[in-house]
Amino acid sequence: MKGIILAGGHGTRLYPLTGVTSKQLQPVFDKPMIYYPLSTLMLGGVKDIAIISTPEDLPKFKSLLGKGSDLGIKLSYFEQSQPRGIAEAFIICEKFIGKNRVSLILGDNIFYGNLRLRENFETFTKGALIYGYAVRDPEKYGIIEFDSKGNVVDIVEKPKLPKSRYAVPGLYIYDNKVVEISKKLEPSKRGELEITAVNNEYLKMGNLEVRILGRGIAWLDTGSPSNLHEASSFISSVEKRQSHKIGCIEEVAFRENYIDLNKFSSITNKMPDCDYRDYLKSIIDEYGHNSRQQHVIKKLQS
Repeated sequence: MKGIILAGGHGTRLYPLTGVTSKQLQPVFDKPMIYYPLSTLMLGGVKDIAIISTPEDLPKFKSLLGKGSDLGIKLSYFEQSQPRGIAEAFIICEKFIGKNRVSLILGDNIFYGNLRLRENFETFTKGALIYGYAVRDPEKYGIIEFDSKGNVVDIVEKPKLPKSRYAVPGLYIYDNKVVEISKKLEPSKRGELEITAVNNEYLKMGNLEVRILGRGIAWLDTGSPSNLHEASSFISSVEKRQSHKIGCIEEVAFRENYIDLNKFSSITNKMPDCDYRDYLKSIIDEYGHNSRQQHVIKKLQS
């Protein structure tokens, strides 16, 4: 499974913040926004990931994340000079995708909760898999329409009269046919290759699966100033309650065994003195404590 993070666009709804830097580099509480979608793919077991952004912002992403080797993953970078739609990502990354399956996540989407992504990625073989999430303002999203038996019959982009409240969040899984499907799309009225059109093509072929995300999952869209603020407040609240960070890519790399303790310690020690470093050091201390505890237990049992 290959992964793509689409972090392009001009972020006009967040201006003047985006007059300084990319939307996906804005802080969401204590981390750059892109940490969250990156950690989501990593939690799903995806280690070969492409980041798409503007020519102006790509150097900033490269400076922040490098080649991914410190995280035990591989990062590649691709340009999208103009925002021509989400589906263009598959055309840009055609060679990167090759004959592989691919998951695309939008760089301004944050997911919290157990999505069972690793299981979904490992069992996915063909077609398309998207998710449905209940929202209060369905007129703002791509909305899934169902028949009386609960079967998906259509996906409508920002309907004036929504026929359901289930939106499609920015996380998609496809087989490699998505490249050819995207190439055949006609631009919409706003001049973009719409991801909704891709999903409807898979629906017409009978190869679209929709999984509804339940109450234990939070989906946060950070495209506007108020949404960005709400996302930061949510992350802050959960982290303080649970004493665990959300979207901490170094921790994910370590706990998912992408890197060993020595590498994790090395990354941590290179960081400046800050709360984020202190958190990572607490994981190292926790690991050392548990190792000593297990050693004592084994000695007592022998």
